[in-house]
Amino acid sequence: MVGFARIAELEGQGRSFAVATVIRARGSTPRRAGARMLIFPDGSQEGTIGGGEFENRVISEALDALARGRHKTLHYRFADPEQGDPGVCGGEVDVYIEPVQPPPKLVIFGAGHVGKAVAHLGAWLGFQVVVADDRSDFATPDQVPQAARHITCLLSRLPEEVGLDERTYVVLTTRNVAIDVEGLPALLQTPVPYIGVIGSRRRWETTLAELEEKGVSAGALERVSSPVGLEINAETPEEIAVSILGEIIMLRRGGRAQRMAHKPPSRARSAGG
Repeated sequence: MVGFARIAELEGQGRSFAVATVIRARGSTPRRAGARMLIFPDGSQEGTIGGGEFENRVISEALDALARGRHKTLHYRFADPEQGDPGVCGGEVDVYIEPVQPPPKLVIFGAGHVGKAVAHLGAWLGFQVVVADDRSDFATPDQVPQAARHITCLLSRLPEEVGLDERTYVVLTTRNVAIDVEGLPALLQTPVPYIGVIGSRRRWETTLAELEEKGVSAGALERVSSPVGLEINAETPEEIAVSILGEIIMLRRGGRAQRMAHKPPSRARSAGG
């Protein structure tokens, strides 16, 4: 039986997994309510909720839930395999699937004023914040206390220092074009869903031209968001951080970055209706 202590242990390790729990069972079923199983991204499992075709289907649904980050409640009948049922016991079960994933990672390269503000806001929003810089006295706990990790390295070595996966968002608050040109090719070979680069349009056009000269494809460069953030006329480092994190949240949640203010139609009516 998989217990809550084991679930807490895996969460503490930052593991991704799904919990499948039988929440209702009626009649003859493989397991009763409360049976629990853990499913990991590679399809392996701990515990059982009954085995056989029933369990195989639940594992498949759990992997989909993990990929989508969505909870599910499933219903199964055990009556007629010819009608698609996973067994012939005669009962029915409901299974609740809960995906458990570590916080998304926010990796910031460049620990200047804007980088610090992005780290502060990112930590407040629940991201696991990693800050890096090529200057040894910038990415430190004293300078950026909100970060969980502090790294000194070249931008090109960042993928070797940090796990950059599908749940990692990268923000470059760097100080010049040369750093971006040197480091972006390595970042573009990672599966991260977001690479934002600070700077003006002119700065990005210069960076773009130099990267194209180095042979970086136009398709790869389309993955970069620069100038970074949403257009809110931000000026201070804190306002720029709001703009950057707003763009990341929009992409994560499928937002549209439009004002939500609603103006209902006027209820004024002429005397004649």
